Amino acid sequence: MNPTPDEAALTALAADIRTEAGRLGFSQIAISDVHLDAAEAGLQRWLDAGFHGEMGYMARHGSKRARPAELVPGTLRVITVRMDYLPAPQSSMATAPPPEPPAAAADWRDAEWARIADPQAAVVSVYARGRDYHKVLRSRLQKLADFIASRTDPGVVRVFTDSAPVLEVALAARGGMGWRGKHTLLLNREAGSMFFLGELFIGLPLPVDAPQQEHCGSCSRCIDICPTRAIVAPYTLDARRCIAYLTIELAGPIPEDMRPLMGNRVYGCDDCQLVCPWNKYAQTSPLPDFAPRHALDSSGLLQLWAWSETDFLQRTEGSAMRRIGFERFRRNLAVALGNARRSLPVGQVSQQAIETALRAGLTAATPLVAEHIRWALTQAPGTTGSDLSDSLHQAQEHGQ
Repeated sequence: MNPTPDEAALTALAADIRTEAGRLGFSQIAISDVHLDAAEAGLQRWLDAGFHGEMGYMARHGSKRARPAELVPGTLRVITVRMDYLPAPQSSMATAPPPEPPAAAADWRDAEWARIADPQAAVVSVYARGRDYHKVLRSRLQKLADFIASRTDPGVVRVFTDSAPVLEVALAARGGMGWRGKHTLLLNREAGSMFFLGELFIGLPLPVDAPQQEHCGSCSRCIDICPTRAIVAPYTLDARRCIAYLTIELAGPIPEDMRPLMGNRVYGCDDCQLVCPWNKYAQTSPLPDFAPRHALDSSGLLQLWAWSETDFLQRTEGSAMRRIGFERFRRNLAVALGNARRSLPVGQVSQQAIETALRAGLTAATPLVAEHIRWALTQAPGTTGSDLSDSLHQAQEHGQ
């Protein structure tokens, strides 16, 4: 076994790790210690309030989530990696480098607001349109772990990509990668929030990075824009109201009072990120893995409703969307089609097409999907609830 490196050697190793991380496609790394006492108290208050909903795994591991050295004994440092996922414009990916922000960022946000404001468009969260990030991130993180092990004995070295109870935002913030925004996501001055995080637990006392100051100030745009008012206070998210939770994590029926507020979002929601001023600095990814597949950035609701289960399984292979399964996918689409049916003008051809498609879907629907189809069919054409109207108005306003 190699002797523990001295301070100079550890500093040199940290520099080499940063270089190798960049070579592997990571945009940034942050090195932190394992002391998350303040975050642990906040986590417990959040769990006690029941804000985790049906995500039992959030509470299952108890204090280990905020105590990396208990989760992996021997851990002295956590290396957090950042991987940008905003796809470069399709026309330029093969022939030119990604456009420089903020011009590119403004363009992509305008396009997203326009889709949200179109009742017949199917809105899938940007991160889920390409390859499953768990696969991309984990393989490269493991290569980084192997690189470290080839240079010295790390004591312990474990890779995590949403695969263990890790407080990744708290660790990233402690390591100076950014700060927790009021929407609870990590914010970075050079990259906004459009990135994935992964962690490498290591048993070496590497030099740590200094935390950053917060830069949200008095801004409350993320709180104000949330269609379901899920951000109940700055830095506090009631997941039970979050569209990402409702469309992905929730296994059963979507509460009826939430359905009109979901609009045309069928997998996740990006509103709080789209409206955040820091995302004018969002960086496009150099990796082709996150480019949209199967037109998930441009499909209409009826196009996705026409998918059979075989289509779904084939077209979501290697995608984060696969995890919700076909039944939840249909449930989400049924809600979105009901919202479209209600918000489109009376007499529009699409109205009849939506009703016909919904009624045809009842034939082979599971009880869960049938419940949501029947709800969708009760949404009277030409009438729009005030909450949905406000949400669409905000989307249109911010898309100007």
